[in-house]
Amino acid sequence: MKKPWSITTTTRSPYRLRDQLRILKDEFSGLEWTRENQINFQIALIQHRLYGHNEDTGFSNQFLLGLSDEHKEIFTNFSHNLTFKEAREIFDSKNYTDPSMRGRQSFNPFKKFGFVLLENGVVKITDFGEHFLSDEYDLSEIFFRSFIKWQLPNPDNTGYKLRDGYDIKPFIGSLHLVKEVNSKWETLGNSPVGLSKKEFLLFSPTLINFEDISERAQKVIDLRLLQQGKSKREQKEIFDNYQQNFAEGFLETDNSEKTRKLLSNLRDYGDNAIRYFRLTKLIFIRGNGHYIDLEPRRSIEIDSLLAYDNAQSKTFESKDEYLAYISDISEPKLPWETTEKYIEIIEKLLEEIKIYESNLQKENIAIQDFQSMQSDELKKYIAELRVYRRELQNEESHKKSQAVEQIEYYIESLENIFDFEDRPILLEKLSALGLHALNDALKIKPNYPVGDDNEPTFTAPANTPDIECFYENFNAICEVTMLNGRDQWYNEGQPVMRHLRDFEQKHDDKPSYCLFIAPTLHRDTINTFWTAIKYEYEGQPQRIIPLSISQFVSVLRVLVQMKSEKKFLQHAEISRLYDEILNSSKSFSDSNEWLQNIPSTISAWKESLISQT
Repeated sequence: MKKPWSITTTTRSPYRLRDQLRILKDEFSGLEWTRENQINFQIALIQHRLYGHNEDTGFSNQFLLGLSDEHKEIFTNFSHNLTFKEAREIFDSKNYTDPSMRGRQSFNPFKKFGFVLLENGVVKITDFGEHFLSDEYDLSEIFFRSFIKWQLPNPDNTGYKLRDGYDIKPFIGSLHLVKEVNSKWETLGNSPVGLSKKEFLLFSPTLINFEDISERAQKVIDLRLLQQGKSKREQKEIFDNYQQNFAEGFLETDNSEKTRKLLSNLRDYGDNAIRYFRLTKLIFIRGNGHYIDLEPRRSIEIDSLLAYDNAQSKTFESKDEYLAYISDISEPKLPWETTEKYIEIIEKLLEEIKIYESNLQKENIAIQDFQSMQSDELKKYIAELRVYRRELQNEESHKKSQAVEQIEYYIESLENIFDFEDRPILLEKLSALGLHALNDALKIKPNYPVGDDNEPTFTAPANTPDIECFYENFNAICEVTMLNGRDQWYNEGQPVMRHLRDFEQKHDDKPSYCLFIAPTLHRDTINTFWTAIKYEYEGQPQRIIPLSISQFVSVLRVLVQMKSEKKFLQHAEISRLYDEILNSSKSFSDSNEWLQNIPSTISAWKESLISQT
């Protein structure tokens, strides 16, 4: 029976994948990949809470199911450092039918991406894997290099065979599919929009042969035409019927349980594929997150790639040859890595930059004599121009954020954040935009990775503040989380204080604050911050301002009211609010009383601003 392709559903975060790879390197590199070590790897992931817990979503209820109260307590109590013995007891209590299979499942993504290989049965971290673990790694480059080579079938995975119809590079095939759909849709007189998310989930993970790309694209067009001119209810009914028939045809069965499982899996597989493919910067999300399209700012690279590679799988003589290929970061030579293509990319970038400069009324950047540059110099210049473009995009974000209607949009989105997918990413984005809107900041610098459209592709990495803020008279970091339980304290308590202290030391010419935003504030988190505020962290007190999302919204509402009255909220007023929240802690001996008083402090601050003439 056929099955769709999947990147990984075991580990949804690329940063979590990196943390797991480090465990693999530190504890298992050079060891034989025996069943015992497969089990031990899974136990080590549990010990370090890299399985059963996610920094964005918290604890996995499925993993906690069936654990004893004692095991739940020690696993969810982050003040307790799990021992390997305790982690083994938790693992053993799950009574897995095939225990070693759990470790193999967690290990598989590392082989698939080329980070690890088994050399005569021994675990070896590849040069590619070492690069991923280094401080110089580029997240988008890492996954782009992996995905352009990942193929089915391949000698390392016997589950997908050429004789069963598999002959595809899934990432390249998905790019071809989007391009073909756009072409066919445009031929009918429509504006190309890529694939809707529902179309992507159904048609992309089930595309298993490069020869089916054109036919699959036509199916998308036919489905759209069936829904054209119909009401939303009718469109949903048509789509639901179509996907049921499609699932039966793909599986060649009318077994309702099997088709239901396939459609359920496709949602998980497709969501994760979009998340990871987006990291390559070749995928562009449009239509408020509802459409997956080709990134127009990378059209030269995409067109070159698709002209060069039709998504057909390559032939390898052995597993070793395949694994050596996917783990070699220098392979393959990209079709746009020529002087001519680099110059085309630069010229296109400069055109875009000029538009930003004109809109922002900025002086044009000095253009280097790139026509006489060598390939390496051109590649470096392209990277510099893209950094500059992001700076311009951030300036544009600041400019746009000043409009009242934009601030009201941020408020509405924050108030309804639980209605959205990818909430952790959205909270970081909305918080950054809200900080842009608040006042005359010199610079608001979110640290999440972005595509060429300056939209976040993932949350900020764990070793940096989520957002850095620079003002004339003070600086700040902003840390956000969607977590509410005790894992909020584990993920955010010590890391937030560490990030702030590192930021304070790096920017010691001005006072530094930390604004912490969460849906609600857990008592353990607040008690941790309380100690740092009232007493010290690493020898000195800190300025940490914890706000719920609703309290941050109330600050933005003050801004809307001031703008409606033609008043300007200066950054000095924000630092005054921060100081008043911090100073109010002196009036309380209990952190909970202080927390409950924050809304009153915000209200008093608001009244003082509104009453000003």
